[in-house]
Amino acid sequence: QVQLVESGGGLVQAGGSLRLSCTASGLMFIRNNFGWFRQAPPGKEREFVAAINWNRGGVRYGDSVTGRVTISRDDAENTVYLQMIDLKPEDTGVYYCAAYRPPWGRPVATDSKEYDVWGQGTQVTVSS
Repeated sequence: QVQLVESGGGLVQAGGSLRLSCTASGLMFIRNNFGWFRQAPPGKEREFVAAINWNRGGVRYGDSVTGRVTISRDDAENTVYLQMIDLKPEDTGVYYCAAYRPPWGRPVATDSKEYDVWGQGTQVTVSS
């Protein structure tokens, strides 16, 4: 059974930091790209936050978070991380981890439609 499990969300004051984790099982971790998306409010389209590819760890970031987040992966632990600093109230939302196995030679995707495995999400709330 393919599964992504996020953790690390919570309530933090503006200017604070959080590190989200996403642990994968049931898939070939080293051959998958991973991304983080957020959604707020419920029902709104999910916004791209960050993504990392399987081959040499190329990364991409959303415009609203560039400079404040870092995505990384630990292939030995089957875990992807999202380190967030200088959090703002507008960063509030449910953060989802997602994965897909990419075609060869393609850059890591920022479109949520490319991802076919999703976690259940973890809530991040930033108070002002």
